[in-house]
Amino acid sequence: MQFKNTKQLAVVLLLFLGCTSYAQTELKNTVVDTLDSFPIASASVYIKNTTIGTVTNIDGNFVLQVPKKHENDTLIISSIGYSTYKTPIQEFNKDVLIYLSEQQASLDEVILIAEPRPTTGNEIVLKAIKKLERNLPDSSYIQKGFLRHKERNKNEFKWLIESAISVYDSGYAASSAEHLKINVDQVRKSYDLRDVDSLFTYASYKNQNTKTKLKAKDISRRSVSTQQLLKAIKWNDTRVNGLQNLFQGKLNVLRNANNAKALFGDNILDTHQFTLDTILVDNERKLYKIKIADSKDFVGLETKGIFNEGYHAQGWLYIYYDNYAFKKIEYELVAASPAQKDRSKRLFDTQTNHKLVITYMEYKDKMYPNYIYYETPKLVNVGMKPSLKISKVEEARYNKEERYYYTVQEILFSEIILDKEEIAKEQQETWDPDIFASKPYNKEFWKSYNVLLESEEDEQLILDLSKRASLYKD
Repeated sequence: MQFKNTKQLAVVLLLFLGCTSYAQTELKNTVVDTLDSFPIASASVYIKNTTIGTVTNIDGNFVLQVPKKHENDTLIISSIGYSTYKTPIQEFNKDVLIYLSEQQASLDEVILIAEPRPTTGNEIVLKAIKKLERNLPDSSYIQKGFLRHKERNKNEFKWLIESAISVYDSGYAASSAEHLKINVDQVRKSYDLRDVDSLFTYASYKNQNTKTKLKAKDISRRSVSTQQLLKAIKWNDTRVNGLQNLFQGKLNVLRNANNAKALFGDNILDTHQFTLDTILVDNERKLYKIKIADSKDFVGLETKGIFNEGYHAQGWLYIYYDNYAFKKIEYELVAASPAQKDRSKRLFDTQTNHKLVITYMEYKDKMYPNYIYYETPKLVNVGMKPSLKISKVEEARYNKEERYYYTVQEILFSEIILDKEEIAKEQQETWDPDIFASKPYNKEFWKSYNVLLESEEDEQLILDLSKRASLYKD
């Protein structure tokens, strides 16, 4: 074949590479409980001996993109407390539901061990924390993943961002503040319906960035321009919901356990107590299920410019029985001090301020983050209700269904890079963690990228949202 010019040749090459690079098999199905056929949410779905995988949504549904080179491999589906499903990928049947049956374990009557085994929840957790240096990555790596960031009030979605991200980490021993960084690689969706009306945010922004001390109740909306509010909201979005904060902050409890004043640091038993609940099974391995309860001191996050103190922790830890590696963390911070209880009720209409789920996957004898879910209420309240007569439109802003917002960030990691040369090459690129920056939509890229499947409710609400406003058009 003859080409008239190099441009024509380049187009043909791109078409060829596009056809070969994105060749893959799509697996879709639903995972349910054998006993009652209820959907199993957050089940791990992955290709054996790889990091390619996803998790089921709240409806038990999943979709997984399998590269051609893995078509002869084995698909594994597992969930804590259930049996494991395994099948050759070539024999996968999308038309038959996948059933998992409940499975618990009992401690062996006789266990040959080289050292005494802890028997209480506190002892097990303390030992698992001591083992973090052994179980978490001890050298640099990059993870590729998918981020879904959504914000809503009690009525509807107000904001949605979906991005492909990269996370570089030099390992557990190094400070995440200095040796962990994030890049937003691609953006798939970005819809924004939020009203530009957040006097609390504006007051916080001014108080943090100027010598002026303001209170939201003393600010008139008419005295603040839309551009001023936009600047303040962007600042607040970044400090509260920026990816850097999630990965480098105290809520990344295992990665940052060796930081000063860490939640799972030296004084962990002053702020948490742990009770052994039972022994479960995950992918044919035993693990401890441990309940988190409050202790003598309150938990605090020390967030600059935000009263993020006065909490009690609750939730569950799942720790492997054999090597004391953390498999899953379910962690909530609930308002406990009188000041925090009043603040949470008044500003957020909830007592649960932080809800976190992190699951880990084992790869080459180390535990890497696999799935992260983080939910927190959002400070968008317009402030004190004026005593003067106001219009119906303004009155709606004080409706509980409209005024109380919360954000959810979900991250699915589906690739781990350990090759030093590849890591060094990517390190040379410019890294930007701003999830709010607009980027062009790359249709070809998303054809082969593993994403989190929306729930049925999410699909409808996102559809409604996309019809009303969009910050990008493909």
